[in-house]
Amino acid sequence: MTLFSRKVDYALLILSYLYRRTGTARSIAERFGLSRSFTANILKELGHHGFVVSQRGVKGGYALARPARQITLAEVIEALEDGWRLTLCSGNAPHPEVCEFTHCCTLQGPLAEVHQRLLDVLRGVTLADLFEGHGCSVHVVPARSLPVLEMPALAADAVL
Repeated sequence: MTLFSRKVDYALLILSYLYRRTGTARSIAERFGLSRSFTANILKELGHHGFVVSQRGVKGGYALARPARQITLAEVIEALEDGWRLTLCSGNAPHPEVCEFTHCCTLQGPLAEVHQRLLDVLRGVTLADLFEGHGCSVHVVPARSLPVLEMPALAADAVL
């Protein structure tokens, strides 16, 4: 299982192409070895959600609708995934699935917090961050700076 669907993967490839230059469905498809119809469908969906604009005619093609600094990774994922969520019981899905353990699950709260933190990170990453190769401003804590939890020693005759 991956965090992003293939549709999001391909949409990000297409958006990275359009970040650098305008292009036609044909030129984008050829660049990535995709079918032209598949590429056109992704472009149509990206246009529907306001990420790209198209122009017909001899000098026509596609371009980003907004500067890449104004489009976040979360926006793209949420638009293309129609209610992305980490678990069945988290997120803003329009038709949330009901988990049979909702009434007794002790993980719902903690997983909802993880879901929110992940969304916060994705909302802080713009397409420009991805495509410029500068990385993003996510602060990663080195493992050696994490506190070490000490466990009390067990007596030799303790029953586990």
